[in-house]
Amino acid sequence: MTAPIQHYLQFADLTADDYAYLFERAALIKRKFKSYEKHHTLNDRTLAMIFEKASTRTRVSFEAGMYQMGGSVVHLTTEGSQLGRSEPIEDTARVISRMTDIVMIRTFEQGRIERFAEFSRVPVINGLTNEYHPCQILADIFTYIEHRGSIQGKTVAWIGDGNNMANTWAQAAALLGFQLRVSTPRGYEVDAELATANGAPSRTAWENFADPRKACEGADLVTTDVWTSMGYEAENEARKQAFANWRVDTGMMLAARPDALFMHCLPAHRGEEVTAEVIDGPQSVVWDEAENRLHVQKALMEYLLLGRL
Repeated sequence: MTAPIQHYLQFADLTADDYAYLFERAALIKRKFKSYEKHHTLNDRTLAMIFEKASTRTRVSFEAGMYQMGGSVVHLTTEGSQLGRSEPIEDTARVISRMTDIVMIRTFEQGRIERFAEFSRVPVINGLTNEYHPCQILADIFTYIEHRGSIQGKTVAWIGDGNNMANTWAQAAALLGFQLRVSTPRGYEVDAELATANGAPSRTAWENFADPRKACEGADLVTTDVWTSMGYEAENEARKQAFANWRVDTGMMLAARPDALFMHCLPAHRGEEVTAEVIDGPQSVVWDEAENRLHVQKALMEYLLLGRL
């Protein structure tokens, strides 16, 4: 009897023990990468990447990562495939999963990737949806561990939009035992149902703050994202007004612990969600954070295909 396929569609799909293994494995893979040691555990495996949203870091990190592990990559877009001609995503899943070993999808509604996974014969990874961005939070937590050790018992301040990143941070807090403080303008709050979905523990791991500076007080990590995510461009001007007091600046970082880190999933708009002084300052680890997408995703693909090694 074959084992059930393990997909990675949201952060709550794995356990705390799974994450402990992934972070350890990612550290090993990164050390080998830095010393130019080959790590070809996925030799002759093929990754299919499907992009229905634009991408820089997600595409480069998955594509480079698969090649670095000895595998190959097929790159598909909506415009360049039958998805753009209204082929049902279930049919696309049936076909692609017969020809490749693992699939990464960057798309819009979470339901779309869930439908693909339901009909896929191979593991499916969420490269971003409107609701979740688990690979980014995987990289963020790995980056925190590199710089400060375990995140368990720490305090993370999320400042800005209650978007896919905030939802995923909430799931991570519940699973990994840290406290999340969320501060958003009224009307842009985290969706509690999404933040605790798929069997993740209840909302006790995160708390809402009306005042973003209060949310930052004593925090070990301050993190944010753009005010207008992909797909919400029509709201851009309204969001600029609503989020004016949610810009991460020097004052917010001073409210946090003296050794607090700053993170941003990028791309960033200096002067909007974060000042240049913060993102380019000594507490910022955004470039390590961006690079670490490569290493954690290599560990993730290896784990979904081969299990624990």
